[in-house]
Amino acid sequence: MEGEMMTGNLAAAWGARLADVDYVPAFPITPQTEIVEALAKWCESGTMAARFVTLDSEHSMMTAAGAAAATGARVFTATSSQGLLYALEVLYSVSGWRTPLVLVNVSRALAAPITLEPDHNDVLAARDAGFLQIHAETCQEVLDSILMAYRIAEDERVMLPVIVNLDGFYLSFTREPVILPDPEQVKRFLPPFRPAHLGFKASAPHALGVAVLGGTSYSYFRYQMHLAAMNALDVHSETAAAFEQLFGRRYDVVEGYRLDDAEDVLVMTNAFASKGKVAVDVARAEGKRVGLLRLRMIRPWPADTIRQALKGRRAVAVLDQNLSPGQGGILFQEIAACLYHEPLRPRALCSFIGGLGGKNLSEGEFRAIFEQTAEAGTCGRGIGPVLLYTEAEHREMTQLQVLAGGLKK
Repeated sequence: MEGEMMTGNLAAAWGARLADVDYVPAFPITPQTEIVEALAKWCESGTMAARFVTLDSEHSMMTAAGAAAATGARVFTATSSQGLLYALEVLYSVSGWRTPLVLVNVSRALAAPITLEPDHNDVLAARDAGFLQIHAETCQEVLDSILMAYRIAEDERVMLPVIVNLDGFYLSFTREPVILPDPEQVKRFLPPFRPAHLGFKASAPHALGVAVLGGTSYSYFRYQMHLAAMNALDVHSETAAAFEQLFGRRYDVVEGYRLDDAEDVLVMTNAFASKGKVAVDVARAEGKRVGLLRLRMIRPWPADTIRQALKGRRAVAVLDQNLSPGQGGILFQEIAACLYHEPLRPRALCSFIGGLGGKNLSEGEFRAIFEQTAEAGTCGRGIGPVLLYTEAEHREMTQLQVLAGGLKK
């Protein structure tokens, strides 16, 4: 079956349309705006039956989204970068209300300095907010992940909101073939949202939360959220099996690429993993036994699956498209923590930082990763964090500093 050429943003809009959402609160921000523009057009023309409302900020947008979801509406919204940070306060409230909506984040690096291109510090800043997180590599995966996200979120064992993440520009405005699922099949996969706990009438109001709690009650409810998030691992597995049966595409919490006999493994996520797969193919052609593990679900953290995929390897390199100043790569820390108690853990863990602000990752940089990782595995000593930065890029920055009077020749 041939797919239609569409951008990642349009694929996200189609995901919401096929999910038959009821309410779309929106606020535009680059590079996400194309999503809400498409939805606004469809809602205005009557192609979609959803209510589309433009709010005055991302903070208001998320408040409206959570309030609508609490009434039993199926809600979709989208944001990016500074917009996600502006909404961050409300993310904690919405997850605490146990409202299962879907938020698409189109990753863009955070200011300052300012850029429009992607890295993952925006979405990873929300990793403790109680939202589940699914990270997509392709336009097709964006659409499919939104449908899966609603089924997972609305499961009574979960009842938590989900962020579906895609890279700005590299995916949001890149056209790829996307197969649009048949709407009738989507209805079989994703029936209307009918939450059992909202089966009440206006004459018999139902309390979903209270304003102030002591530590005992607060601890109880926060841990309930944690258990619900962990339930999402099993629900994701069930959802993936049902999706594959209907649509023929399989998505697990992680994706392995040429892992079977790999000595050294590169861990990546999102759209740049496509570059990583090409680099693995090049290295394989040179006789190097390398593979790639793409992280698809970041929250809940699929520790057991990751541990199983990486145990017994000579060395593991984590390529973070993010930077926690004063610490290093965020995902490297989580990979290291989950492997700590593994008896057959790799001999070396290596941390690389790359792609910040959308900076390209070249074939030479991937070659350097594999060479340094192999050396670390042989020595049994980890390395990093190492910032991937070429000599040519350093010369360019030095020249700019000279021109600006910041350096003397």
